[in-house]
Amino acid sequence: MLNVLRQIVQEVNSAPDLDSALAILVDRVQKAMQTEVCSVYVYEPKSKLHILRATKGLNTQSVGKVSLRNNEGLVGFVAAREEPINLDDASKHPKYHFLSGTGEEKFNSFLGVPIIHQKRILGVLVIQQSVRRKFDEGEESFMVTMSAQLAAVLAHAEATGQVLDSPNKYKQKKIKQDVVVKGSAAAPGIAIGTVVVLSPTADLYDVPDRAASNVDEEIKRFKSAIEGARKQIKLVGESLKDLRPEEQALFNVYIRMLDDDALGNEVINRIKENNQWAQGALRDVILEYVNHFDRMDDAYLRERATDIKDLGARVLSQLQDTSDALSDFQFPPNTILVSEELTPSMLGEVPEDKLVGLVSAKGSANSHVAILARAMGIPTVMGALDLPVKQMDGIELVIDGYRGYIYTHPSQKMLQQFQAIVEEEKALVKGLEAIKDLPAQTLDGHRLQLFVNTGLITDAFRSLDKGAEGVGLYRTEVPFMMRDCFPSESEQAQIYRSQLEAFAPQPVTMRTLDIGGDKALTYFPIDEDNPFLGWRGIRVTLDHPEIFLLQVRAMLKASHGLDNLKIMLPMITSISEVEEAQHLIYRAFQEVLEEGIEVKMPEVGVMIEVPAAVYQAKQLASMVDFLSVGSNDLTQYLLAVDRNNPRVSGLYDSFHPSVLSALQHIVNAGKSENCPVSVCGEMAGNPAGALLLMAMGYDMLSMNATNVPRVKSVIRNSDMVFAQQLLADVIKLDDANVISSTLELALNKIGQSRILGPIST
Repeated sequence: MLNVLRQIVQEVNSAPDLDSALAILVDRVQKAMQTEVCSVYVYEPKSKLHILRATKGLNTQSVGKVSLRNNEGLVGFVAAREEPINLDDASKHPKYHFLSGTGEEKFNSFLGVPIIHQKRILGVLVIQQSVRRKFDEGEESFMVTMSAQLAAVLAHAEATGQVLDSPNKYKQKKIKQDVVVKGSAAAPGIAIGTVVVLSPTADLYDVPDRAASNVDEEIKRFKSAIEGARKQIKLVGESLKDLRPEEQALFNVYIRMLDDDALGNEVINRIKENNQWAQGALRDVILEYVNHFDRMDDAYLRERATDIKDLGARVLSQLQDTSDALSDFQFPPNTILVSEELTPSMLGEVPEDKLVGLVSAKGSANSHVAILARAMGIPTVMGALDLPVKQMDGIELVIDGYRGYIYTHPSQKMLQQFQAIVEEEKALVKGLEAIKDLPAQTLDGHRLQLFVNTGLITDAFRSLDKGAEGVGLYRTEVPFMMRDCFPSESEQAQIYRSQLEAFAPQPVTMRTLDIGGDKALTYFPIDEDNPFLGWRGIRVTLDHPEIFLLQVRAMLKASHGLDNLKIMLPMITSISEVEEAQHLIYRAFQEVLEEGIEVKMPEVGVMIEVPAAVYQAKQLASMVDFLSVGSNDLTQYLLAVDRNNPRVSGLYDSFHPSVLSALQHIVNAGKSENCPVSVCGEMAGNPAGALLLMAMGYDMLSMNATNVPRVKSVIRNSDMVFAQQLLADVIKLDDANVISSTLELALNKIGQSRILGPIST
C-alpha cells in the first residue's frame, strides 16, 4: 500500500487546482481501497459547514449542495471528535443523518477520518460500502495517512483562496480573503504588494505558473533551449569514451526525445494553447510523463521517470540560462519576491526601488537572505512551509515581518488596517528620533545601557543612527557566510577594524565563530541529523584551533590603537571549554605582541545559551569578565522548540515562566561574583521584555537597531519601582500568554502601549 499511497500523493500534488486534486484523490482512493464510495467534505469556517466537495460513488449532482454542521451527522461527528469513526452499520448510529439526494442510503459500512492541519479541522475523508463490515486496521491506517497528506493540499488551497464561500454558491467560487500563513519572522516591518515568484535554477517542481507575454517569443526561446540541451547531451556522451556502443546509444535516445514529434512538440502546443511561458509548459509536460512512469508496476519502467526528470532539468537549465526571461519582465511597483528557497542572487533580479518584501517557503531567520534583508531593511518571512508557492504569482500579499505572518488576498478592510500600521510606524519612528541622543534612564534615575546586534558594516551605520551605545553582539560568522572560502587573517582584521572604528570608543563585543545549527558555511559543510544538539559554536572552533587562533589574532590586530574590543565565547556547556578557549586567546595575544603590535588584552566573556550553562552560571561568572545571555537559543533549548520551524514556532515564547525563572537565576549568579550580566536576543528588543530584564538586574541589553528607540522610550517613561513591581506580579503567573497580556496592560498604564505595535508578543 505504501507504493500506492506514494503514487496517489504524487498525482494529487501535481493537479493544477483543488477541484482537480480532490477528483483525483477520491477516484484513486476508491480504487485502492476497493470500496464503492470515497468522498471529501471540506470545512468552510465562514458558514461553519462541512461541504461535500468531491465524491466517487455518490450522486455527483450533490457536490457543493450537500453540507453538514459540526457535530451533525456522522461527518460532523467525526470532525467534532477529531478522530476516525469506523462503523459496520452507519444507519444504526445515533448521529446518523440521512442526506437526501446523495444516494448513500444503500451503503452501510462507514469510515470517516478527520483532515486536520496544525490543530484546525479542514474537512473529513470518507469511504463507504454496501456490505456490512468494519474496515480493518490496515484500511483505517491507510485512510489516516491519506488524510494527513490531504491536509497539506487543503492548507495550500486555502492560502491561494481556492475555497467555497457557501454550498449554495458552488458554481460561483469566490476567492477566500485574509488567509493567514505562518512562517518565521526574519526581518521586521510591514510590506503590502504583488507577488512575483522566482524559482531556483533547473528545479522543475518550483517553476511557477506565469502567462506568456509573447507566445512566439516563448516558442523561440524554447527551441533555442532544446538545441542547447541537445548539444550538451551530445558533449556528455562524447566525453565518456570508455562506454560501449550500446551504452552510448542511451544518449541518442535522450536526443531523439527532444525532437519536435516528441516532448518538444508537446511543450510548444502547451505554450500555444494555454498561453503559458516556456518554463511552465515544460514543467507540465515533464511532470505528466514522470507521474505516468511512476504509476507503472514494472521497476525498470518506473526508473525511466528519473531519465525524464533529468532531461527536463537540462532543458530548463538552458531556458533559464539563455532566455533571460526576467530581462523583459516588468516588475510591479511594490514587488514581494516569493520562492521555495530564496537565494541572495535572486534579490539582484528585482530593481531595488520596487522590492518591498521577501517570502521563502524554506530557510530560517539565520539564512544568507535573511541577513541581507535585515541589512537592507526589507520585511521578510522565512520558513512559510504551507505556502503554495507555484500558485502565488501575481496575487496581492501582506507581510508581517514582526511576527512572521503572511496574509493572502487581503480584503480592503485588512489593507486599510495594515496601511494604517505602516503610517503609524513611520510617525512613531519619526517621533522617537527626538530621544536618539538621550540616555536610557528611568524617571527615578536608573541607567540602562542599550547596545546593538550587528553582522554587516551596514548594520553598524544604521545602529549609530538609532542611538546605540555600543555593540553587544557582533556576529563574526556573517562575513564567513557571505564568502565561498575562509577569509584570511588580514581580510578578517580589515572587516573587524571597520566595526571597531565605527563605534570607537564604545565597546564592540565580538562573538567567536558560531557556525552549525542553522548557520552553515557552504565550504565547510556540517551534515548532522540533529545539528542544534551537534557540532556547533565553541565545539567547532576548539576542535579546529587553527581557525580559532587565526580569528582571535585578527580581532586583536584590528583593535590596535582603539582598545574597544571584547571577546565572547558561544555555546559554552562546561568549565573546561572556557579554560581551553582562554588558553588559546592568551596564546594568540602573545603571538600578536611578538609581532611587535601593541594591543591590550580584551575582556573575555561567555554566552549563556544552554541549560547546562544556566546551572553553572556562578562558576562561569567567577572565571570571566562578563556574562551575556543569548535569549533566543536559551528559550529554544529550555522549551525544546526550534524557533525556525513554523510547525512548532508557536510554542516558542521568551515569556514562558521557565525562561523568566532561568533569566533571574543567571543574573543573581553573576551579581554574586560581581560579574556584569547582559542579554542579547529578541527578548532584549521587546520593550515589555526590556522592563522585566531591567527589574531583574541586567546591566545592558543588546538588540536589533530598529528596536533601540522603542526600548529607550519605555525605559525613559517608567521607573524602577514600577518595573520591579511588574516583575513581582508576572513571576507568580504560570502561563506565557497571561504574562504577555499583563505586560501589555502595564505598558498601556504608562502610556506606552503603541510602542509595542506589531512586535507585541
